[in-house]
This record gives sequence, structure tokens and C-alpha cells, in this order.
Amino acid sequence: MNKKFAAALAMALGICGTAMAANPFSDVPAGHWAYAAVAKLAAAGVVDGYPDGTYKGDRTMTRYEMAQIIAKALAKGAIGADDKLVSEFADELDNLGVRASKLEKNADNVRITGEVQMSYANNKGGAFKGDEDKSQSDLRTRIWFTGEVNDNWHYTAMLQNHQYFQGKNENGEDDTDFQRAFLEGNIGVVGVKAGRYDEFLANGYIYDDQVDAVRATVPFGDAYFTAAYGKMANERTYEGWTEKGDSIADKFFQTELGGTWGNLHAAASYLKANNVNGNGMDDDDTIWTVGADYTAGKFNLAAMYLKGDDDALAPEYKDADDDGYVVSLTYGGAESDKPGSWGLVATYYDQAAPTVLSHTMDGAWDKFEGYGFKGYKVGANLTLAKNMVAEVDYYDLKGKGGDLDGTHARTLWSQLVVTF
Repeated sequence: MNKKFAAALAMALGICGTAMAANPFSDVPAGHWAYAAVAKLAAAGVVDGYPDGTYKGDRTMTRYEMAQIIAKALAKGAIGADDKLVSEFADELDNLGVRASKLEKNADNVRITGEVQMSYANNKGGAFKGDEDKSQSDLRTRIWFTGEVNDNWHYTAMLQNHQYFQGKNENGEDDTDFQRAFLEGNIGVVGVKAGRYDEFLANGYIYDDQVDAVRATVPFGDAYFTAAYGKMANERTYEGWTEKGDSIADKFFQTELGGTWGNLHAAASYLKANNVNGNGMDDDDTIWTVGADYTAGKFNLAAMYLKGDDDALAPEYKDADDDGYVVSLTYGGAESDKPGSWGLVATYYDQAAPTVLSHTMDGAWDKFEGYGFKGYKVGANLTLAKNMVAEVDYYDLKGKGGDLDGTHARTLWSQLVVTF
């Protein structure tokens, strides 16, 4: 790549300026065709010469030198973070410590990212007896918009399209929803999130879904305290499953106290969910948890105990359990920016119905209404190429009581996630 390209770049960026700009380079005479462009780039701090005061425009420059020019142009706002040059020289810019998060303030206050998830599930076992479709496939596309409000606050919104292909793909239904809209930032040392966002309670063993809420987190030393209040809100997800055809619960209040000490993380939490109306429950539910995980190299071992409120159960399930536990062992993990990275996971679940509102798992936990489930998951994930991660999980769950006591729900679930 010849250094004359830098002058052409200046013209393309619209910063070629006038011939009146001072030119610091002795080998670019006033009559040279690129005099004005080079002078303007130098004045703007986009290009530098050599110690001997020359520009050496006929010298072939390295990709690293070009990346330096692009980084300076970005910092000056001459080009945006979404420019093709930024993509082409992404690795070199990374080596220079130039990240998109640093550039956005100088380029554009709104950042657009996306995610496409293609998944397929095949179900077997007595729990699926009578089901018309024992397999499901879908395509979920998400577009995220993140805007800077100021140095302490940003706004996030997400638009989602979900296409459903049941059985042999004879069903092509889809929906498009405006699913996230929240502010996030700090008031002093307190971190605040407010609006419609995804709430992930107790590693998702209790709840992993939308809420309309406010969450505040206060750090102190190696520990933290967090509290959230709002409403569990996702009508579409539970339509046809809950008794009222709406969200799994109404208002909720949740607190958590935890911390990280070296390789050990521990936390205890409390949740009060009002008017729970699914999974065999028809009253308020309170759930207590205590858990810990320890990391040793690439291994992570985690365990959690959960205690629910059997008063939330409908009368026909009053003899059911109200507590449970989850134990998980993971090794490594696929990282989207590291092709070839991979991970393994094994998890054992024993959860009564009052400990679950909307589980994060992709197994058929909701087949065992009122009594809950126990069983295991084994899975693996792999980064096939940059920003392309594949995952395969196998679940074998069975009921803890009632007509489905001991009846299996086996799910082979797979997905490919592409981020951009």
C-alpha cells in the first residue's frame, strides 16, 4: 500500500482543506498535487512524518502504519466506527488498543449490533405422549440499539423477530416485538438499570425473561448488594400455558447479597412474586436461594439450594415438594471472538415447582406442572469461526410426582448463534 493513498483518503474524507494550510514535510513541494491534502492531514494530526522532516509519500507503508492513520481519523471523527476501513484493519486497530467503545464517542452516539439464533429441538419420552409436534425449530433475529446519554448513562433497545417452524416446517408463523428498552448507568457508586430488560434470577434457575423494573446494585469491597422491583412482563411467551394467558407472575421484589473472593463466588437471594398463575401455582410465591461456585483453571463447579413456598401451589398439588438444588460442572467455554475455543457442561437438576417461574434451560421443564422435575443435562459448545458459535445439549428430565412421576422428557437441542 503506497503512502499516496493517505492523501486520497483525505480527499475521500472531505478534509483535504485549502492550499493555505502549512505543510511540515520538506519532500512535498507546494506545487505537488497532494500538497493541500497532506498539509491538512498533518494539521489535523492524522498523519505524521519521519524524524528527518520528510513524508516519504512514495514509500510503501505497512498495514500497521495504515491502521495508525485510520485510528487518528476515527478519533478526529473523520470516519465512523462502521466504516469499511475499520473492519478491514480490525486486528491492527485492536493491537493499537483502539476499541469500538472508545471510538463511538467520537463517531456516533448510537451503536447497532445484532444476533441471529437458529435452533432445533427433538423431543422423546412419555411426557410428550399425545403431542402433535415432537420437534421444534425456529429462527430468532435480534437487533440491538445502544445510545450514549452521557458519560455515566446509556440507553438500550432491542427489536426481535421470531420465526417458528414446527414439526416438518409446515408452520411458518412469526412475530416481531420491541422487547427491550432500558436505561443503565450510575448514581455515585450505585449501578442502576430501569425499564424493560431481561431479568436473570438465580443463574436462570428461577427466572430468565422480561421484566418492567428498576434494579440497583451497591458494591462494597469484594461484595455487593442488589435489589429489584417491578413486574414480570412477557404475555407472548406464556400465552396458552398460564391460566390467564399472560405473564407467569405480576409484581415482584428481589434482593441478592453476594461477593467474589479469589476464585470463589457466593450469593444468597430472596424473591417475592405476586399472583403466580402457571406451572401449577395460583398464589404468591417466595423463593430463597443460597449458592456458590469455585473456579480452578478452566473448571468451574457450582451448587445452589432453592426453597419455594408450597402455599403457592394449587390445591391438587399440596402434597408436592417445595425445594430443590442444582449442581453444575463446566470446562472452558466457546468465546465468539476466538475460533476453535470450546467448552463442556454437565448439570443435575432437582427442582420442585415452587422454585421455578421461567427456567433458562432448553429442556422441557414445563411438562411437569405442580410437582417439578429432576434430571440432567450434558452439552458442548464450539466457536466455528469468529462470531459463529454452535452448541448441542441433551436433557433427560423426569417428573417428581403425580401422573408423570418418573416419566421422562428427553430433549436433544442444538443451535447456531451468529453475532454482528
